Amino acid sequence: MTPQDLVGLAIDVAEQGLEAGELPIGAVVALGEEIVGRSYAMERSQRRRLVHADLLAMEQADRALSGRKRSAPVRLAVNLEPCLMCLGAAMALVVDEIYFGLEAPGDGAAGVGAVWRPAAPDADFCRIPPLTGGIHRARCLDQFRRYVRTAPDSGFKTWAQSLASLPG
Repeated sequence: MTPQDLVGLAIDVAEQGLEAGELPIGAVVALGEEIVGRSYAMERSQRRRLVHADLLAMEQADRALSGRKRSAPVRLAVNLEPCLMCLGAAMALVVDEIYFGLEAPGDGAAGVGAVWRPAAPDADFCRIPPLTGGIHRARCLDQFRRYVRTAPDSGFKTWAQSLASLPG
């Protein structure tokens, strides 16, 4: 699967979240051509904060990969730039590549690699995987704009408005 295919799948998962009344954030984790994790954000339904789409998809992938030999690269695709927590989880899972659609200027972590100085630079879990953004960006931006038009007033809506107001 190409990065475009993977982000397209993440957009589809985000659409499911939007239909369920959640923020339109979706993620998939692939081992080669096999999807081993997928989720959308569940902050509203679970009334919890640590249920980001990418984190939930990586937890599912971690269970699926437990005890398996990795025969191909592990890739994470999200329709929104990962936050610092989810980037750290990707490092712990030893994700090889991360692809995302829409940048998150207020809380995205793609720029962390420029200042990251790990204590054990040769350890797999200390390596920030390469991040590639802007894949299907217009589709991702559209999802946030649709969410903002229909969501009830909340902190989630206010945060999503900052994304929806990014230039197209």
